[in-house]
Amino acid sequence: MRQVSGGSSLNASGRVPTRPSHSLRASFLLLATLSSHGDLPAEGRVNGTQNSLPPTVPSASVPVFDVASIRIDKSEESARSHIISSPNDSHFRAINVTLKSLLQWAYTIPDTRIVGGPAWLGSTKFDIDAKADPSVDDQMRGLSSEAGRLQKQKMLQALLADRFQLKLHQETRELPIYALVLAKGGPKFQPSQINGTTVDSRRGEISVKGSDDTIALLADALARSLDRVVVNESGIHGRFELDLKWSPDPGAAGLGPSGSGASAADPALPSIFTAIQEQLGLKLEPKKGPVSVLVLDRLDLPSEN
Repeated sequence: MRQVSGGSSLNASGRVPTRPSHSLRASFLLLATLSSHGDLPAEGRVNGTQNSLPPTVPSASVPVFDVASIRIDKSEESARSHIISSPNDSHFRAINVTLKSLLQWAYTIPDTRIVGGPAWLGSTKFDIDAKADPSVDDQMRGLSSEAGRLQKQKMLQALLADRFQLKLHQETRELPIYALVLAKGGPKFQPSQINGTTVDSRRGEISVKGSDDTIALLADALARSLDRVVVNESGIHGRFELDLKWSPDPGAAGLGPSGSGASAADPALPSIFTAIQEQLGLKLEPKKGPVSVLVLDRLDLPSEN
């Protein structure tokens, strides 16, 4: 028997016995379609800031995958990549996805904040098909959105630790960030009474509506588009409707949290830095600040099964 990170064990057949989970609740569906480069954006806000990593959940309270098949994908370089995960069952699938993208999904972190690792980290692509015991499927049918997302992330973290021998630690480093501040002339948006919260982020376009801190949500969406932490230093808090359109740089990943990257960018639009001043009356100022990063200490290619 080989030990899985967190105290679970894996037998020779590759089956990981499940443990009953405690009162986690989830209702989460993610179908993320990656670019041919396999980049995956960070999803949403964690602990209220784009600079945070997922909170630690005790491993004893999280089930593990009972069966997991991992193979190197030998598709053409141009083949698209997918991560498919549902809140209603324990099934997790990755198709033609790099390990760096899997780490981004598992730890809710952009690739710019993953440090170290072998040369194949962002180039070799894998197919993963993992599933837990049917009792876990029953448990997951009644979970809340946030708890379900965290549970699936922890299950994937445990799988990567076992099959890829992943060992890592978190550090805080002084790195380039952006401060979101007021531009000359002040804001160009008004308070809103809209109910609920909507964040739609895609290539060359961000729309944020609702929430009690809309500017903070905008900062998170900008961070995903810019691959750099964005801190709200505008001094503005409240509920607004914000729409931003710009012409993205060639080669930008352009994937929002919903996995939608098909927005047709208008080349006549300004850059994101000009657009945010002209359309919202805000400004992105480069600076340095503390950023949480994942440092990869060990990573091995898994044996296929």
